[in-house]
Amino acid sequence: MPSAAPHDRLPLAFGGDYNPEQWPQEVWEEDVRLMREAGVTMVSLGIFAWSRIEPRPGAYDFEWLDRIIGMLHEAGIGVDLATPTVVPPAWFYRAHPRALPVTREGVRLAFGSRGAICHSDPDYRAAAAEITSHLASRYGTHPAVVLWHVHNEYGAPVLACYCDTCAAAFRVWLQDRYGTLDALNQAWGTAFWGQLYGDWEEIGVPRTTPTVGNPAQELDFQRFADGQARANFVAERDILHRLSPGVPVTTNFMVAPSQCSSIDYWAWAREVDLVTNDHYLITDGRRAHVNLALAADLTRSVAGGAPWLLLEHATSGVNWQPHNPAKEPGRMARDSLGHVARGSEGAMFFQWRQSRSGAEKFHSSMLPHGGTGTRVWREVVELGRRVGELSGLRGTRTRADVAMVWSWESWWAQNLDWRPSRDLDARERLDSFYEALYDRHLTVDFFPPDGLADLDPARYPLLVVPQLYSAPASVAAGLERYVSRGGTLLVSFFSGIVDEHDAVHPGAYPGALRDVLGLTVEEFDPLLPGEAVTVRTTEGEVLRADVWSEYVVPGDGCETLAVFTEGRTASRPALTRRALGDGAAWYLATRLTGADLGAVVDLVLADAGVRGVDLPRDVELVVREGESDEYWFAVNHTDAEVKVTLPDGSRVAVGAGAVEVVRAAR
Repeated sequence: MPSAAPHDRLPLAFGGDYNPEQWPQEVWEEDVRLMREAGVTMVSLGIFAWSRIEPRPGAYDFEWLDRIIGMLHEAGIGVDLATPTVVPPAWFYRAHPRALPVTREGVRLAFGSRGAICHSDPDYRAAAAEITSHLASRYGTHPAVVLWHVHNEYGAPVLACYCDTCAAAFRVWLQDRYGTLDALNQAWGTAFWGQLYGDWEEIGVPRTTPTVGNPAQELDFQRFADGQARANFVAERDILHRLSPGVPVTTNFMVAPSQCSSIDYWAWAREVDLVTNDHYLITDGRRAHVNLALAADLTRSVAGGAPWLLLEHATSGVNWQPHNPAKEPGRMARDSLGHVARGSEGAMFFQWRQSRSGAEKFHSSMLPHGGTGTRVWREVVELGRRVGELSGLRGTRTRADVAMVWSWESWWAQNLDWRPSRDLDARERLDSFYEALYDRHLTVDFFPPDGLADLDPARYPLLVVPQLYSAPASVAAGLERYVSRGGTLLVSFFSGIVDEHDAVHPGAYPGALRDVLGLTVEEFDPLLPGEAVTVRTTEGEVLRADVWSEYVVPGDGCETLAVFTEGRTASRPALTRRALGDGAAWYLATRLTGADLGAVVDLVLADAGVRGVDLPRDVELVVREGESDEYWFAVNHTDAEVKVTLPDGSRVAVGAGAVEVVRAAR
């Protein structure tokens, strides 16, 4: 492992993906000059350059790479040097066509895009190790190389492959996981529909079947596919550690839950030296800045609270959504500094110079087609100046107020076929609960289900479980300990239902969470599309709910705080609270959104003794703490100037769409 913490080696990063191989060499000198003008401190280099580095099998061309790395180093710009293993060259696929992935339907995908990789293919693995070794041998001790960047956005656009090579590797993975066929048959519940296996060779990957296949097999295959890609990352990482000691190794995550859903980032975070993330605004009419905050909080949490790095975002519009509006003036800085507020050690973009050709030629960049006379360029230069002024915050940590639980594995399981309602969506519940906390100006730390055993209620007085369909039995002990020590727990419906094999926990719903919540659920009653019900609290407030209801039976010591007032579950509890030790466990048995969900969140926050900051809607106040200093980020997403009261009681004016950063002694 590197001898120094990643943030001790890196500058506060400002820059982006640089693809000089797309341009004649006379452009490079202009690029480096303009990078210096913009305050660029680091660029990501060589991500898609395998065919340029190795134009023919075993024939390497490093002259161009030597030159550009030398130019960047002379200009004082660090290099995040990539292993270009996301796109092997055309000659590789011609020689090794079985390295191309196969779909569930048996179609082998073609070369001509990116990320077309069977992660089990031995020829790909050997070639990836070879190119990585050559790069590390040549540049492993180069003073310009401050970070290694393995591959690119694992899981985008495809992760799983259903070829025969993967089927054989899957069988080996299953033997390592279960040991015996009896254990596998038990875990997968193969007695159902007569699926018992009598020989390992009978097991394949979950290709297209006449109707729904075995959900436990599907879930294990998702784990396997994620693990195969992670093993390839680790193989490259270990080569880099050996040949380039002391230089941290990363790969760029995409933790916003709508992106790269096939990756378990809790597991991946344990393998990287520095957590990095790519984030792009989803312009579908929702409040995109809330998703940005969620993504940044979740990335920081995946990093264990340590500083991380925003490795890609956009200066303006992207080009891969149905509609790609430009960012309004000031939005670029607001987005960038919003990530920094929530723990990033800088702000990087895709990409430096806008491409003239290829699939992303309309994707915005730091240096647009229009050049240095554009608004985007002027904003880039100004942002570079501001990021440079924040170098003192390196190593500080963002302070959170409350905690939430999120599990990619549970999301995989819940998204399998034949659930009680097709409208169930764990990501939607995550977004909704996060938005409710965001609107109360609370910063959130996230935890995996297996990370709750030592959660301190004094540090996190509220823990929200927005939806945890798949919960190992061990989760219950951590939650009970948290509540009994004084924590306030809020659990939403369809949580605790199945174990890690997608088997329903013995006894009544909600399975693993039944005891801590002090109730049982006799039966689910999903609502039909367009159907809604009302919920009335004991204080007389009427809330509107949809998607879900259920027959809740509270146990001893579990009080009902709201009931369904209509529909098939009329008079049944919709919101309950159970006192346990020094804390309390709340349960919400239906889907509320917007102000209705906010009303319940307010009740629970009051019970937990948590008060949000008094700020206007869409204004953030986020704190980064160091040993001697704090940085207060006031972020204004509105179109009017606001006055923000800072932690020391002073007030600062924040212009429309602007960000103010105040440094204060602790």
